[in-house]
Amino acid sequence: MLVLFDNGTPRTLARYLIENHTVTEARARGWGELENGALLNHAEAARFEVLVTTDKNLRYQQNLTTRKIAIVVLGKGRWTLIQPQVAKVVAAVNAATPGSFAEVEIPF
Repeated sequence: MLVLFDNGTPRTLARYLIENHTVTEARARGWGELENGALLNHAEAARFEVLVTTDKNLRYQQNLTTRKIAIVVLGKGRWTLIQPQVAKVVAAVNAATPGSFAEVEIPF
């Protein structure tokens, strides 16, 4: 799958996904300053299949019912907190389907 990381997603996470997915950061596409709606529009136009984000409010700020891109939300953005939960994140990305939404809880 073609996976897009937003600005808050730690780039180290890509190491765990690149075996089965192609990962790109929003910054690398010049989309680092885009707001959520514009970012989703650009990502879908570029045929990204999954957006990995740390924005827990995304589901409330955007109407996701018509979206084709799957969204995986990380409960926290710090790599030291995400690392012990990386298997859950990978599983959520692997299970993503068009238009799906998953939130991966990241405890302290």
